[in-house]
Amino acid sequence: MQFGFTLKPEHTVERTVALTRQAETAGFTSGWLFDSHVLWRDPYPLLTLMAQATEGMRLGTCVTNPATREPSVTASLLATLDELSDGRMDLGIGRGDSARRVLGKPPTTTATLEEAIQVIRTLVAGDTIAYEGTNLHFAWTRGWQLPVWVAGYGPMTLAMTGRVADGVILQLADPDLIGWFVGQVRAAEAAAGRAAGSVRIQAAAPAHVGDLGDCRERTRWFPALVSNHVVDLVNKYPREQLPESLTGYVRDREGYDYLHHAEVGSSNAGFVGDEVTDRFCVLGSVDDHVAKLRRLAEVGVDQFNLYLMNGDEEDVLEVYGREIIPAMRR
Repeated sequence: MQFGFTLKPEHTVERTVALTRQAETAGFTSGWLFDSHVLWRDPYPLLTLMAQATEGMRLGTCVTNPATREPSVTASLLATLDELSDGRMDLGIGRGDSARRVLGKPPTTTATLEEAIQVIRTLVAGDTIAYEGTNLHFAWTRGWQLPVWVAGYGPMTLAMTGRVADGVILQLADPDLIGWFVGQVRAAEAAAGRAAGSVRIQAAAPAHVGDLGDCRERTRWFPALVSNHVVDLVNKYPREQLPESLTGYVRDREGYDYLHHAEVGSSNAGFVGDEVTDRFCVLGSVDDHVAKLRRLAEVGVDQFNLYLMNGDEEDVLEVYGREIIPAMRR
């Protein structure tokens, strides 16, 4: 299993760079930033600084979308950053959640997402593609191969991921649910004629080390965040097509304030209980973390992406680098 981390672009520039350097030293191989331009700083200038501050770490958005950022613009940004970082950029992309909803707009369609992936990947590679009636080509790019990670849970998005993506981002750390989603991705790979394992599996979730009660309070915001996607699913698909362990906890959800998105102590999490927090996150002692991460590896997770936004970020990176990552390597 490889390890990544994700930051909200809310820190000072200096702290963002310092956390990135510390993470690479600790053994993290991927660094990601949320892309929600109204709520937080723009990620791309920060990714530039993170690339300059690291040697081998892969970097990317977790996640952008094809609506607030037009695909050819995203392609130009990533091709430039690939040149700056010697090809270390990844694209994490989804239909759009907070970045769209704070503008009063819904997520895009899966078809729009798939077309955007093809446009971005083709342009970064230096090839020509027809988009909206015009042939587009970057004559200046060096022809980078851009890994594309798609974030999503729905059957249509997972089917598309199995057809075209290099990786899937599953915002959960529940091994049973991850295993269920992995089964859908592998079936989609097979249906598209791709080899099993073509799509890498990323579990993205908060992790916090220490007293379990404190860990729960620091991460209860995360199931509330996931609930936005779950509500979309239950409004689109029959409940019997979705696991009760995924959909059941949203019954008491009353609403969501995106101005307190991914925020420790947010009132958005008032409906979230301990059981779902424990399932969705990685919490407790070092031994608890290692045990859960091993279970995630057993169900097919290739990268655990630690949402590093629960306070004491430097301490979490330190204990992961000193104890947890070495234990997983052993």
